[in-house]
Amino acid sequence: MPTIFPSITPIYAALIAVVFLALSARVITYRRRTAQTLGDHGDPALLARMRAQANCAEYAPIGLLLLLMIEMQGTPALAVQALGLALLLGRILHGLSFTDSRPRLPLRIAGIVLTLVMIGLSALALLTRALI
Repeated sequence: MPTIFPSITPIYAALIAVVFLALSARVITYRRRTAQTLGDHGDPALLARMRAQANCAEYAPIGLLLLLMIEMQGTPALAVQALGLALLLGRILHGLSFTDSRPRLPLRIAGIVLTLVMIGLSALALLTRALI
């Protein structure tokens, strides 16, 4: 049954906001420590931190929007939880892959795969429900 007041998506939105804040803090702390206010100045460590933060800002909103819509369509709670967890873990793993100037490829791949699978399955669920 469709729901007007989602109860699962807000949990994942809050947790992903914490991930984004942590990634942002890594950029801010590094900038303060190295006195770099704008740009990346060719600094690979700063660039990695900036990309981890930006990537979260690029992918998390669409994932959360899709999660909200499938929850509001009445998708079973277990499915919503699984998709929310995939998005959250995907964003955490991707962020962790940039803990130094050389990305850790296995974490990065796992993070983006989880995120893209979540987005793809959510989109498919929305289309299926809309067309049936």
